[in-house]
Amino acid sequence: MNDEQRPDGSRRHFLKQSLVYSAAAASAASLLPQLANATQPLDLRYPSGAVKALDDSFLQLRLFNASVEKLADGIRWAEGPVWFGDGRYLLVSDIPNNRIMRWDEISQSLAVYRQPSNYSNGLVRDRQGRLIACEGSTTQDVGRRITRTEHDGSITVLADAFEGKRFNSPNDLVVKRDGSVWFTDPPFQTGNFYEGYKIEPELPHGVYRIDGETQQVTRVIEDLAGPNGLCFSPDEKTLYIVEGRAKPHRLVWAYQVNDDGSLGQRRKHIEATDTGALDGIKCDEFGNLWCGWGSNGSAESDPEKLDGVRVFNPQGKAIGHISLPERCANLCFGGEKGNRLFMASSHGIYSLFVNARGATFIN
Repeated sequence: MNDEQRPDGSRRHFLKQSLVYSAAAASAASLLPQLANATQPLDLRYPSGAVKALDDSFLQLRLFNASVEKLADGIRWAEGPVWFGDGRYLLVSDIPNNRIMRWDEISQSLAVYRQPSNYSNGLVRDRQGRLIACEGSTTQDVGRRITRTEHDGSITVLADAFEGKRFNSPNDLVVKRDGSVWFTDPPFQTGNFYEGYKIEPELPHGVYRIDGETQQVTRVIEDLAGPNGLCFSPDEKTLYIVEGRAKPHRLVWAYQVNDDGSLGQRRKHIEATDTGALDGIKCDEFGNLWCGWGSNGSAESDPEKLDGVRVFNPQGKAIGHISLPERCANLCFGGEKGNRLFMASSHGIYSLFVNARGATFIN
């Protein structure tokens, strides 16, 4: 009979196991205050008063017992969120602080992922899971480029100029299923020393495409005032682009996407009336557009009523609004099942579980 079979051995084994379980419980208990305070619901009622149906059709996208939660704060201007499901974390650009932040779903913590980030703005993953970033400015003379972070951590510059002239300040981007990278290049970060370096733009406001095989850069649009957020429809036959400096109201244009990578006819899809302003946009699996929303800055606007996310159906009709205490610049779908909406909103990061997944969700 060995020690584990003896009565005293059994007691020793029991005590040993008890100590292991106690240590594990103590470790888990030490996380409880942190986890309990990590996500902060904006309200405690179901359904949440922050999630408003402007049309009955939105009720199919709303989850009755899901709240808008604040995940983190301490950011100066949150932009370009992208979800990494294999690591269970979210990356968000903090432009004025020249860094990319990492929110970890497991520890519920926010930390610096990369600094300096060359004043990165929009972020996305390619079909191989690599980070593609719009870098708004490195110095006065270097930067304003599209980069790819390889799996080994090295950085590849995909594009930093067009026809010998440097980009203005790449703003937002999306990767098509054929591997091509599409990005907007307004002058937003060129006019101040807050989000980069003040420079004289060399190129018109443009939208560009980087071929997925040849890496050739082509300009597909050059007649929009301040092209901003962009995304594809679920079938990738339509490209939606925000015209951020359109007058008198900001617009979303819908462009026909041709098989050769060029763009065809366009139509006006959304007009942000009543002093509303669009920023980043994402399309869900049903063709609805989820748009970062806020005030256009006019004296008669009411930011408290506008700040958040406005949802439009495939016909361009506003059907829902998610109210936030801050202006939402950009957003993305993520989480384990692709149905968690992450909202990068000025100083903080918010989330909401919804009954839809992103059109191009990659976990």
